[in-house]
Parts: sequence; structure tokens; C-alpha cells
Amino acid sequence: MITTRDFIGLFFPRICEGCGNLLFINENTLCTRCITKLPKTNFHKFRDNPVMENFHGKIKAASATSFLYYAKAGRVQQMIHNFKYRSKLEVGRILGGMFATDLASSPYFEGVEIIIPIPLHWTKMKIRGFNQSEIIARAMAKTLDAQVETDVLLRPFATETQTRKTRIERVENVSGKFQLKNPEKIANKHILLLDDVITTGSTMESCAVLVNRVEGAKLSIASLGFASK
Repeated sequence: MITTRDFIGLFFPRICEGCGNLLFINENTLCTRCITKLPKTNFHKFRDNPVMENFHGKIKAASATSFLYYAKAGRVQQMIHNFKYRSKLEVGRILGGMFATDLASSPYFEGVEIIIPIPLHWTKMKIRGFNQSEIIARAMAKTLDAQVETDVLLRPFATETQTRKTRIERVENVSGKFQLKNPEKIANKHILLLDDVITTGSTMESCAVLVNRVEGAKLSIASLGFASK
């Protein structure tokens, strides 16, 4: 017997946002194969890891990690592209929840109290309709028993896209483009600064410098994807 759900599926098939294959009835947004084959970095298990090394000598951070390896034309890139540019928000929520579970088991991220998503300029926020880092942060907050703060770091100045820019160009593009507000909210707290993908780390670095100015703030860094060189 054909159900209403089966009939709708003929015209609006449910596909995996990672590989594009049809989803089974018990699957949602991402297929089981994509989830089980996620290229996890497991960096959260080690204090000294490639993300931490990326910021060595540039900023003061207690710990740093990324959840997944991010490669051009790879499955993770496809997932994040669909999340950011096709408004498939559930992708960010699913991956963020899985990421939080891993961080909750790590001694290096123990006691995170506040998650600060990297902010977007209001013009980009208006076009996209959401901040992808905030979606991830809110998906992580409950598992980590942390609060999401979106009015501590601001992005009052618009910047060009970082895509196709060199390391030096990326640093120059975001330098001085962020502002710190309400520093008392994060004083003497363990802060998790969160972005969707770390490439060169220039955006994260610009924000981390501001957080490090707050008295007693302990800074940790995290991203969903890590574009290894």
C-alpha cells in the first residue's frame, strides 16, 4: 500500500546532504554511511595537534581542535556547503551535536562555560539568514552545559570573502574588523571560540586576540572542519 509519505517521496525525494544518495526511511539529512565514514581528526584527544600548532606563537590558547578533516571536493565540504549556502541547517545541528559529544569526553575542554561563535557582518547575515557558527554552537551548548554568547564579539566592518586569498591576504582582510563588547560576560570564564572551518586560522586569530585581552578569560578554540595543508 502506497502511503502519503511514499507519494510525496516520488516528487520530492529525500537525499543525503553528504553524498546525494536517497535516504532510507529511518535516516534523516545524512545517511548512515556518511555518518560512519566521517573523517574525524580526533584532535580533541591530544593537546598538541595540528590545530594547536597552527596558532603556536600567535595567540594564547589552552586547547584547540577541529572535528573533521575538510578537503576540496570531499564529502565534508559538500555537507558544509549545503549547510551554509543551501540553508540545510540540520546538517550543522547533527554535526555540532556529534562534535560536542567528543569534546565532552576530552579533559582539554573540560569546564567550557561559554561558546562564542565567530560573528558575521550584518549584510552577510541578512543575505544568508543565519550565522552558521551560531547554529553549530547552539547544537553543542546543551551537551557541554555551556551558554552561547553572540554579543561579546561583533563584526561591524564588512570583509571580502576569504576564498582564494593567500595567508597574508587573509590576515590583512580581517585585521581590525572585529570588536569586543561586554567583556565582563566572559571575565574569568572558560571560553570556546567556534568557527565552521579553519583554513589558515586568520579569522580565528583576530577574534582570539580580543578574547585574550579579557581578565581571567581562558581560551579554547574549535571548528567543525580543518582544511589541512
